Amino acid sequence: MKIGFISLGCPKNLVDSEVMMGLLEARGHELTNRPGDAEALVVNTCSFIDPAKKESIDTIIEMAEYKKFGSARRLVVAGCLVERFRNEISEQIPEVDAVLGTNELDHIVAHCEGVYDTPLPAVEPYLYHDLTPRRLATPRHMAYMKINEGCDHPCTFCIIPKFRGRFRSRRFESVIREATQLFGQGLGEINLIGQDTTAYGDDLGIENGLATLLEGLARIEGAGWIRFLYVYPNRVTQKLLDTMAAHEPLCNYIDIPLQHASARVLKRMKRGASGDIFLELINRIRRTVPGVAIRTSFIVGFPGETDKDFEELCQFVQAAQFDRVGVFGYSDDETSESYHLDGKVDGRTIYNRKRRLMALQRKISRKRNQALVGQRFPILIVGPSEETDLLWEGRLATQAEDIDGKTYITEFAEATPQPGDFGEIRITRAGDYDLFGCLESVRPRNPVQRLASAGSPAASLPILQ
Repeated sequence: MKIGFISLGCPKNLVDSEVMMGLLEARGHELTNRPGDAEALVVNTCSFIDPAKKESIDTIIEMAEYKKFGSARRLVVAGCLVERFRNEISEQIPEVDAVLGTNELDHIVAHCEGVYDTPLPAVEPYLYHDLTPRRLATPRHMAYMKINEGCDHPCTFCIIPKFRGRFRSRRFESVIREATQLFGQGLGEINLIGQDTTAYGDDLGIENGLATLLEGLARIEGAGWIRFLYVYPNRVTQKLLDTMAAHEPLCNYIDIPLQHASARVLKRMKRGASGDIFLELINRIRRTVPGVAIRTSFIVGFPGETDKDFEELCQFVQAAQFDRVGVFGYSDDETSESYHLDGKVDGRTIYNRKRRLMALQRKISRKRNQALVGQRFPILIVGPSEETDLLWEGRLATQAEDIDGKTYITEFAEATPQPGDFGEIRITRAGDYDLFGCLESVRPRNPVQRLASAGSPAASLPILQ
């Protein structure tokens, strides 16, 4: 069969889609990025916040049209939306032939082939490993890699533990083997992901689990950049920071969602800590890891957030001088614990607070970017810009794929590089979020790695747009 995929939501969802695509290819099916040609369509959904839920439903309805006017005979819906509305999806969208949740990925082949459409018995929490077939859908130069799944934190705003299940880590050796294989195929960067990467190894009895894993990954021969995302603040140990500082392949970048700075709001979120405690942590990170970029995210309009709480958050952001900040308006979900809290904040106030906080951070980001002008940094070259044929683009170690700004190459001091090469760039201009510079040198990948990348599973397969 020809099978088309749409993957919505976060990188963790994307990895699930890659695993399902790999299982289908291993069975002999063909993947297509043309929905009109697909005999089966799979929509891997997200439902973390209301806009994501709406996008998922709209996409399912859009893909259902291909059963009327295209080649599609089957429509399969997977992911987080299924965990929340399994019965409603089947009842209200009759074009859907099968649904499977986040712990049922290994049933994707049977669902696409139509072997069974009835609900399956409960399964054990799922987590892929290095021998699981996987078809990367990211650009050739990078990939995401799950090191753990599920979450045991009790955050009142979050429904992910209900979808993803209890926390569990991949085996140390499995992660090392997969990373070795990916770097051997020519990838320049691997991003480690999980609901809480700092909890890696807790269930396996590995002391300082994430630091131990990073040390092992950094020693892989031919390793490119290694970045880890989704850090829980009270799990950032000195051992972890010392490990980051000691190994060149580990990106000087830390993604640490703090959610708020008011101790009162953080308590209602069941996160704990306070802005003062966070400032101490931020200072310790910067003392230990030279040139580190710190990214965080906040929720504004959480139930009970007062004007005073929000002012405290703004003052904290001003004091912390983050490199990157994401701001989310609180989304009330009936299955979350925070749904039952009093003191709901109206939508207009949430919108205004979000705009104000982002305006504050924009000035900080511009100032921090301008301080980089004239300096030289290693760069991972992505290729010709999607914005214009006149520029190439890449990323510094301090810029994560898709969530941070880019570095645009305006001049070449040497011959044109290949996508996935590393080089050194001199920053000549800075914007609010993006950087511009002259590429002064290039360090090509090993030709054998280039050849492997061109024909390997690491080659990009576009997800349907």
